[in-house]
Amino acid sequence: MSSSPPRSYKTRAIVLRARNLGEADKIFTLFTDARGKLDAVAKGVRRAKSHVAGRLEFASEAHLTMHRGRNLDIIVSADIARSRFASVVDPGAYATAHLLAELVDAFCEPDLPLADVYALLGGALGALSTAPKPATIVPRFELRLLNVLGYAPAGDACVRCDAPLRSVSAWADLEAGGLVCERCRPYGADALALEPADVANFQALGAERGGATRAALEATPTAARVVDAFVSYHLGKRPKSKRLLEELSQP
Repeated sequence: MSSSPPRSYKTRAIVLRARNLGEADKIFTLFTDARGKLDAVAKGVRRAKSHVAGRLEFASEAHLTMHRGRNLDIIVSADIARSRFASVVDPGAYATAHLLAELVDAFCEPDLPLADVYALLGGALGALSTAPKPATIVPRFELRLLNVLGYAPAGDACVRCDAPLRSVSAWADLEAGGLVCERCRPYGADALALEPADVANFQALGAERGGATRAALEATPTAARVVDAFVSYHLGKRPKSKRLLEELSQP
């Protein structure tokens, strides 16, 4: 007979969002390194004397002691692993962090361990402190997230006929799941057309870490629009945080 899991456990977690519960509690949506996404309640966290309130800020990373509950697990204690308050205090960085968190929250099912997603999110949030333009990290993050989840759009060869896409124009075929050559492009796909330079940029954005230069990892406007289209297609909607980020990114 298999034994039941222990009532208490420890985990490392990134705070994705929070909402109030009752008069003094909060429900936190966390992305943990061991169990993936989960909701947990912090009792009394909105009281002035709470010992965990300042350790569960948005985008922060913490070592948590948890107690398994009937409906929601309970956060017993929290110790800060990485506080990202200084990284997200800038409006553009704050909006970018919200978009990253929204994407992970929307794409990842509860209680599905995804260590690669945890590392990807942590790395992207950490990059906000050094990125001159925080929004520029989004397209690569989106493509890498799709890749980890098994939704990565094919970009090196036509997804329909397997013709190589090197130094040629291409078109995004959302239903086929990647880029296509001129011969295979779907009717009415001109809005998602990429020039050769955009194709190369799209390929660099989706490359494994170390597979492209830092300069190549800033998306061209066309490549960014195509990445956005694939994300919205797989998500079934456009992320809410995208509009705010675009408004803050206007010159």
